[in-house]
Amino acid sequence: MGTCAKPVSVADISLWRDLYRQEMNCQIVHDNMHVRRGWTEEYLLEVDGSAVGYGSVLVGGPWTGTRTLFEFFVASPWRARVFDLFDALRDACNTNGMEVQSNDALITVMLHVFAHEIKSESILFEDKMTTALSVDGAVLRPPAETEVDWVLEVDGADAGTGGILYHYNRPYGDIYMGVKEPFRRRGLGSYLVQELKQICYERGSVPGARCNPENVASRRTLQKAGFVPFGHILTGKL
Repeated sequence: MGTCAKPVSVADISLWRDLYRQEMNCQIVHDNMHVRRGWTEEYLLEVDGSAVGYGSVLVGGPWTGTRTLFEFFVASPWRARVFDLFDALRDACNTNGMEVQSNDALITVMLHVFAHEIKSESILFEDKMTTALSVDGAVLRPPAETEVDWVLEVDGADAGTGGILYHYNRPYGDIYMGVKEPFRRRGLGSYLVQELKQICYERGSVPGARCNPENVASRRTLQKAGFVPFGHILTGKL
């Protein structure tokens, strides 16, 4: 049976991407890349003329000048052909790198088979614990009409800021925060993350977070606030 990969529009793979999201059942860090004009190229995967999945390549934004494969989905009945389909996709899109989410098992297997110089760019975290951290004199102030960030005040002084971004697949929200130098090492970062988690839930969303693998302070802050690691963003060269 012949395999091939054909260039298509984002709309042509929308139903396949819905199946991909359902199977992942978690935050997908690069989910919104497809809606950014000129950032991705899409390919429909076929076996003997029948569509069986899709692949996506990053070509714009921070990936300008590269051809970075980041999504590869094949319907379950055709997964005995995944290596043939991946070869067809590579031939069609002329990719020179990969950037994958490690809890996406299918493309992560392809990464470890075909790529080299593999490294972790980010640790992904999901919320698993409800915490009850408190800091004397700490108040979280909502953003003003023209602002985005929430402001953490301690005894009336601005100690840090944070917020929630919705560039993941809904209902997931990405929590970010920063604490000013004079207020660090007092547990304020974890308290701020805890409060932003609660705001996220109140808005009907599910909190997520990520950090650089080498950022020990951020890892500890997120874990103290109830986040646990569940994956990596991995990159590799082809």
